[in-house]
Amino acid sequence: MVVWRTVRLKVKGGSASPQPPVGPAIAQFGLDVNEVVNKINDLTKHLKDFEVTVLLHVDTDTRNYRVEVRSPSSSSLLLKMAGASGPSGDPAHKKVGNLSIEDVIKVALMKKNEMNSRSLKAAVKCLVSTASTIGLSVDNKSAKEVVKLIDEGFYDPVFLKYEGEWGSR
Repeated sequence: MVVWRTVRLKVKGGSASPQPPVGPAIAQFGLDVNEVVNKINDLTKHLKDFEVTVLLHVDTDTRNYRVEVRSPSSSSLLLKMAGASGPSGDPAHKKVGNLSIEDVIKVALMKKNEMNSRSLKAAVKCLVSTASTIGLSVDNKSAKEVVKLIDEGFYDPVFLKYEGEWGSR
């Protein structure tokens, strides 16, 4: 019978280190600490500078392991990109920040493995709506205006710059 043990680690995306507390948490299973840290950094590099939760699942008999990354919520990422300290209690009347369309695209790319959107545009439209519900505007416009501009192709040159990154998911 396989016995999996799980360790929850908090790391900065792409910057995990074999130093405490990460190194000792990995070493307790007899794993190659540098190998596991490198794998964590590779899996979290797209979340650079964000704190992420990593679940390290270890088969205690064989020492096989797998790394599971839990990225921050879309709302948290949007708020951080906007430099806002928290969501608005009244998003219809009180805005707490503004994002560029490029900021929203970057969040979509960070969340691409967790989003069910088939296209980058669909993912961005979803995130624009999320931004609106927490009191963030995009390009100083309402979500409805931004979605309309996306549908009309206004932002196509910006999307074109990132389409390859979305396609490689």
